[in-house]
Amino acid sequence: MTMSNSHRGGREDKPNIRSISMDEAKTARLTKSALGFGVMFSVFTFFLIQITLIQDATTWKVKLRHVLSISQWAPNRDTSVAITCNYSHQLYDICTINGPTLLDHASSTFFTLGPHTQDKCPIPMKIRPYPRKGDKTAMSNVNEVTLTAAPPKLSCAVTHRTPAIVFSAAGYTGNFFHEIDENFIPLFITINSLFPNQDVTLVVMDGNIWWFQKYAELLSAFTPHRLIIDTKNLSTVHCFPSATIGLIKHGPVIIDPTLLQPHPKTLHDFRALLDKTYAKVDTTPNHQNGKNSKPRLTLIDRRGSVSRVMSNQGEVIKVAEELGFNVHVLDPTRNNSMANVYRVVHDSHVLLGVHGAGLTNFLFLRPGSVLLQVVPIGLEWSSRTYYENPPKLLGLEYIEYKIEANESSLSERYGANSLVVKDPSAFHKHIWSKQRIYLKEQNVGIDLVRFRKCLTNAYEKAKIFMSRVN
Repeated sequence: MTMSNSHRGGREDKPNIRSISMDEAKTARLTKSALGFGVMFSVFTFFLIQITLIQDATTWKVKLRHVLSISQWAPNRDTSVAITCNYSHQLYDICTINGPTLLDHASSTFFTLGPHTQDKCPIPMKIRPYPRKGDKTAMSNVNEVTLTAAPPKLSCAVTHRTPAIVFSAAGYTGNFFHEIDENFIPLFITINSLFPNQDVTLVVMDGNIWWFQKYAELLSAFTPHRLIIDTKNLSTVHCFPSATIGLIKHGPVIIDPTLLQPHPKTLHDFRALLDKTYAKVDTTPNHQNGKNSKPRLTLIDRRGSVSRVMSNQGEVIKVAEELGFNVHVLDPTRNNSMANVYRVVHDSHVLLGVHGAGLTNFLFLRPGSVLLQVVPIGLEWSSRTYYENPPKLLGLEYIEYKIEANESSLSERYGANSLVVKDPSAFHKHIWSKQRIYLKEQNVGIDLVRFRKCLTNAYEKAKIFMSRVN
């Protein structure tokens, strides 16, 4: 096509017909014809090669649609294109229906409505709207959604006035870290990326009753003027002015403000949303923080968990109390509402726990308070990525206690000199079946003498924080 355009545009080389003979004109016409045929042949050859490389016609059409898809961070506002999908990101897929949309809950299908439904998108698009697409285990729990321009055989029973944001509450839901990391931080990013300062309607797939009950206040904070739609319990056809299917994810516990222009947001803004949501729910007065009060240490209890249990937890509590802490033991899994957990952690000066989902409650701590993480062997990367870097961004004091081989139950099981204990990276080589040993089969017995130093450091930082708050 480039050759054809440059040929038409080269006016300085165009001959003057009146100054050439009939034979010369005939020759010129033949030359033009040859050039035209050559261009057409080149274009045909190019597309033939492409079709040969991508033999499946369906695959080719889908790949072509990727080229014409929405950008990573903004919806396609070209209403002449009914459905656009972006499958290029490592962590998530996202699709947009740019006009009136009908949801058939029975078949998990979204239909685009309007005059373009006949010919603009002949091939249905598929998506699993959960931002962990490379994880086969997580994605196996997520139902697939179909997007199509084929005219539906249904009519709208309920019509909404705000765009739909559709996502799945399956995946690793049931684990607090994953609920925050794969449901709510991506939801915060998606709304602020695509619909800043706009009302939306949340459409939740694969949600369980307990999940809706647990996060009722937080879901309402995202869309205070709209009902939350649970597709499991729909009995009628719902329609929307448009729909976005899937959530945007920046990384593990990450909100990158450079990707949220011109309305940059950070993890501070997400934390502020949590404060706004749960502080107003709590009616219990704050604990006394006077000059003579003790620093409050909240210990995340993992007793009853399958792994990473602190086997001498009682002795650790005793040492902490000897140092001057008022110790509170919190098991977030025991019928504790989010508002109650928020109150307990928010009023704490130190949050202590072995690496695990319970430490995600650091999001409720006040800036200047302390997070003390016990890091089992073989879990250095996840400990740093999930519970060291994000708390520091939020202005928390971070202290790490990394256990030694003799403090890990793996030493008893595999031997202190085994590769499992001495060199975890060389042992697991990023193979999940081996990595899971450190997550699923390891408990810790804290060296009280060594740990006392960490607790003393935490106590001093907590007292500084208390004096500053007072």
